[in-house]
Amino acid sequence: MEELAINGGPRTRDAAKPWPSVGDSSGRMFGAEEIALLEQVIHSGCLFRYGGTMVDTFEAEMAAKYGVPHALAVTSGSAAVHVAVAALDLDVGDEVITTTVTDAGTVIGILQCNCVPVFADVDRRTMNLRPDGIEAAVSDRSRAIVAVHLFGQPAPMDEILAIAAHYNLYVIEDCAQAHGATLDGKLVGTIGDLGAFSMQQSKQMATGDGGMVIAEDDRLAARARMFHDKFFDRRGEYRGYERLGINYRMNELTGAVALAQLRKMDEILARRRASAGHLLDRLRTIEGIVPPWMHPRAEHAWWIFSFQIDEEILGCTVDEFTAAIQAEGLPFGTGYAGGIPICMYPFLAERRAYGTGHFPWEPPFGRDVHYLAEDYPDTYWAQANTLITNWNEGFTIDDAEDIARGLEKVAGYFRARK
Repeated sequence: MEELAINGGPRTRDAAKPWPSVGDSSGRMFGAEEIALLEQVIHSGCLFRYGGTMVDTFEAEMAAKYGVPHALAVTSGSAAVHVAVAALDLDVGDEVITTTVTDAGTVIGILQCNCVPVFADVDRRTMNLRPDGIEAAVSDRSRAIVAVHLFGQPAPMDEILAIAAHYNLYVIEDCAQAHGATLDGKLVGTIGDLGAFSMQQSKQMATGDGGMVIAEDDRLAARARMFHDKFFDRRGEYRGYERLGINYRMNELTGAVALAQLRKMDEILARRRASAGHLLDRLRTIEGIVPPWMHPRAEHAWWIFSFQIDEEILGCTVDEFTAAIQAEGLPFGTGYAGGIPICMYPFLAERRAYGTGHFPWEPPFGRDVHYLAEDYPDTYWAQANTLITNWNEGFTIDDAEDIARGLEKVAGYFRARK
């Protein structure tokens, strides 16, 4: 048996052969199409979305691709969630249930609407929301659920929608990591009341920063559009600023890149699915490796590739296994977004939203909600026991095979050592 690299043996992946990265062109599909549209914007002399054509065209093509009547381009994924929550017209202290495993961008918009985020524990296999965790989090102040499609895999939307219908809650889908993912053939973002997307540098469709809100409902879409543009009526009749809004307008330069990326989305997803699918098939043959659990009626968009191990079969801990595969040159580690529940970060755990008080949590505004680590055992387990790596369209079948060979080598070593 070949000696492990951590013990002085040869690496599976040569250090001189870097993995494709979303941080540069090795893992991104930027090129002539983006340049051509950017040139059109510069030559037009109009970089503002009102008066230009790129953002309007992007919104129209996004709406058509997702089969919805309304698509609204904004400045970031965080802005998209903020706009979606604002469109619900909730009251101060109302509660929005979401997941413990996500980026702060899912939560910031809830607080900026002066609402209280409440967190539900997750499924150990996927780190997506668990329906019984959502139901346990419902109170008489609950008004909405923000479901995150983590790592590119749809959350259990059938169960989430059933809970929402029972308690009369809105459902926002945070699709930041899941462009093009489907459940029962339906694109995520079209299943709940509103869909929020990110186009940050690392996402399947990237513009550096950017976002999108989609909706079926005319009223919600109208409120979202007004809110994202300072609640200013641009219908031709000046009526002033009707309510509090914000400036989240996308500019024409970002719109040009977004339009080019949207037109490439099918190819981007095909590349990710081909390489990830090869690795998934290979992992299913390696004793002691637990491949990512796949929803049987879903199509994954592969923002992150994850797996777990069976410590009993391998006779090693997750930490030992992680150290060994990293020494082989494999790009995996444990702990997404810091490896703790999002609500354990100081701005939430210590309820630091505004000034020195605890608004909007504190009575009489909110219900005096507190976040306790012991309430999220499955989040802690999954964060410590799930190995993850970013996945992108730059990964090839050969890259996936290198990962599989490294995992075979390390798993075989530990099984033999037992």
